[in-house]
Amino acid sequence: MSNQNVYDILKERGFIEQCTNEEEVRELLGKESVTFYIGFDPTADSLTAGHFLTVMAMSHLQKAGHRPIALVGGGTGMVGDPSHRTDMRQMMTLDTIEHNVNCFKNQLSRFIEFGEDKAIIVNNAEWLRKLNYIDFIRDVGVHFSVNRMLTAECFKSRMEKGLSFFEFNYMIMQSYDFLELNRRYNCKMQLGGSDQWSNIIGGVELIRRMDQKEAYGLTFKLLTTSDGVKMGKTQKGAVWLDPKKTTPYEFYQYWRNVDDNDVEKCLSLLTFLPMDEIRALGSLEGSEINKAKEILAYEVTNIVHGEEEAKKAQEASRALFAGGVSGGSIPTTNMDKSNFENGFNILDILVSLKLAPSKSEARRLVQQGGIKVNDIKIENIEHNITIKDFYENKILIQKGKKVFHQVEIN
Repeated sequence: MSNQNVYDILKERGFIEQCTNEEEVRELLGKESVTFYIGFDPTADSLTAGHFLTVMAMSHLQKAGHRPIALVGGGTGMVGDPSHRTDMRQMMTLDTIEHNVNCFKNQLSRFIEFGEDKAIIVNNAEWLRKLNYIDFIRDVGVHFSVNRMLTAECFKSRMEKGLSFFEFNYMIMQSYDFLELNRRYNCKMQLGGSDQWSNIIGGVELIRRMDQKEAYGLTFKLLTTSDGVKMGKTQKGAVWLDPKKTTPYEFYQYWRNVDDNDVEKCLSLLTFLPMDEIRALGSLEGSEINKAKEILAYEVTNIVHGEEEAKKAQEASRALFAGGVSGGSIPTTNMDKSNFENGFNILDILVSLKLAPSKSEARRLVQQGGIKVNDIKIENIEHNITIKDFYENKILIQKGKKVFHQVEIN
């Protein structure tokens, strides 16, 4: 066990949203090796950047001497969690669920150590698929108040559109998972995203009612931008941890281009860098913040894809910013810094650099997705380029696939 209480580490780094009893949970994590679990519903064949935050929390806890259970929902995945959804999930076949569960196993073992006395992976299909419905409702369902369930956030949002009884079972099933894990592995704590709070409380109360034992729950903040939008989404869809679905370079670029206001938060949650170093990086201003973004992108890519891929992605990104694309020399225009202090409209700069003969042609290029700045597609004709976009006083504008133009400021 490490000297510093892992609860304090998670709190300082900004993970914790809610906790069943902060003092008790902190004391428990300080005095014994606690078995805890996090559930992953196998709705796809890869984990996403959104899952990565919970994986990092598991890793911090394991490093501090606690034992993770990764629970994959081969059983619950057949129902689907209604939390934060306005529609019903697609039903999956058993084969698809099995395939996805195996993919999760492989990915998780990159971040968490499995094996004897280490982390374990458990599939809730082991007990859920064998349940006898009448026995289950008599033994377990009796402990749930429908009135209480209907006040839970995960159901409230669905009441207007209609909530099927099929999905209404989800909370009871997840609570039953906690009970089973407590009985089988002495699992005392369930962790999850903040959208799981109602389900976690359901399990804590079920264990207390059926077995008269104490159990605990803790939720993490969801990975969102400073505007409250869920992170880990791009124009192409989710940012996946599977390199075949999101290449290490695309993955690196996603973190390299996060908003300035989100850099410190992402460094705290998604890397193992010490907090004093993170605060120093987070306090950088203007174009200096790009150094922090580069460190963030490198560190996260290194954890997910390994050092070699992280270095390759970093070099490719630097080559792009430094104008080393495809080895050829790129036309460069020097401009005065003052042009960008209040923002330089994308259409105006395209015309000024002769990348478009007129504003209307520039507008067409942007609207058709033919313009990138620093490898990010520009989709809004109102977009302004500011000093923050410059990396070591340079930006790279790309038209179509082959035309590049670099702007340097002095």
